[in-house]
Amino acid sequence: MWWVLGVVVLAAIFSAYLGWTAQRVERVHARAQSAERALDSHLLRRAAAAAVVAEHLESVELYAAARLALDAEPDERESAENDLTRQLQGVELDPVDPAARALIVSSRRVVLARQVHTDLVRDALTARQRKLVRVLRLPGRYPRPRYFDIVEPVMPPLPSPAPAPASEAMPVQAV
Repeated sequence: MWWVLGVVVLAAIFSAYLGWTAQRVERVHARAQSAERALDSHLLRRAAAAAVVAEHLESVELYAAARLALDAEPDERESAENDLTRQLQGVELDPVDPAARALIVSSRRVVLARQVHTDLVRDALTARQRKLVRVLRLPGRYPRPRYFDIVEPVMPPLPSPAPAPASEAMPVQAV
């Protein structure tokens, strides 16, 4: 009689572990897809900001690269973004100009979004490689996540805000 109870307990523990594993695989894939959408939106913002800067600078090559990045198909996206990054590295940006400032900020956000995306794709691929996950085909409805390899944009530093005048500074109180 005790062995039946032991088998039932082991089956319950195993099914709880399977449920937890399936939920983890689903959650990490959903997060990877969300990070991919966030990266895509940041890339679109950067391309749009680059198009505005190109119009201000009257740079035909930069504008063409920005338009190609905006209109690229998913399988051509990496090369279009790399071309845009190379064009941006050849342009002298004035951090005081609002359009250039928006481009610098959006480029920095692209770098951050790409790092988050890369980390989540790595986690999803690691979760997929577990033997139990492969045998039971737990990530079944999710496509295999892919890394997005682009050249890291190098942008000039933004000027730091001017310090507040002494009259506006908060007085320090002794505690």
